[in-house]
Amino acid sequence: MGTENKYGAKLNAFPRFALTFLPTPLVRATNFERALGDRAPQIWIKRDDMTGLAYGGNKSRKLEYLVGDALAKGATVLISEGAAQSNHARQTAAAAALAGLSCVLVLDTRRGSDLTGNLLLDRLLGAEVRLVEGSADRNPEMARVVEELEAAGERPYLVPTGGSVPIGALGYANCVAELLGQLEAESLRPKRLYFPTGSQGTQAGLAAGALLFEVPFEVRGVAVEGTTAELTAAAAPLTNETLALLGSALTVSPDDISIDDQHVGDGYAIPTENGMEAIGMLARTEAVVLDPVYTGKALAGLIADVREGTFGPEDAIVFLHTGGGPSVFANLDAYTALLEG
Repeated sequence: MGTENKYGAKLNAFPRFALTFLPTPLVRATNFERALGDRAPQIWIKRDDMTGLAYGGNKSRKLEYLVGDALAKGATVLISEGAAQSNHARQTAAAAALAGLSCVLVLDTRRGSDLTGNLLLDRLLGAEVRLVEGSADRNPEMARVVEELEAAGERPYLVPTGGSVPIGALGYANCVAELLGQLEAESLRPKRLYFPTGSQGTQAGLAAGALLFEVPFEVRGVAVEGTTAELTAAAAPLTNETLALLGSALTVSPDDISIDDQHVGDGYAIPTENGMEAIGMLARTEAVVLDPVYTGKALAGLIADVREGTFGPEDAIVFLHTGGGPSVFANLDAYTALLEG
């Protein structure tokens, strides 16, 4: 499963603005394994919460390529969108500050707009924040922002939700090569890589990288919203566009994309009982903090599979920690219930 092939060179040929501390650590969670019982597999955590950009997270890898593209095109302002507690928005604001660009964020208040967590950091990092009521209101407001900025002589660069476009997905194709090098150093051949999936940029990048670098493991997204059918239908074309961007003729269909939708609960950003249990287990065994929007639900998916006997003690699996730490403080009710339960 060597990482030396032509696609590594192609990934390095794209414009890229350094934002992250790479490689992020790959660490074994031995205490967590013991908590899951003597039939648990080896569990390794890829710490992309430690990418380093304003509390880190997975979006930083995508933003290296997106900001590189923006600067190559002469952009002066980054514009992006998300929920009020969007991790992506926070990292976009931080990336803009480092790159010397202005930033406008269009955020919806479906789940509240208290000045805490990511929203507090957005403003601290210097972004102009425009709040709208629902997710459907974001695109019209983005269009207005573009018009205003262009009229003022600025050159706006749109970064879509989660950086989920082929250029952004390159960040996670590159992560696959990085991870393979770490697995080789540990003589590991894991069966599955778990991670939270929503806007499909991370999923598409990992799926593309898995094909190009011929990985030994299944790329397994755990949905934080939507159904498997909806998400795989979105992920397949984005994966194919990412492959094409790297000059590959390989393609995937929705059936080739692996997504578990059994841990969404009542919807996006709504904590689940199993997700909060997973958060408590990992914090108390490994001192690793997860959030209830993304990583808690993803770890709940991993735990469910382990408890169902999907793996044995001779196996290894990897959990990709995609960050989200600041949103802990915007979900205090869920954490209070966990501590009092």
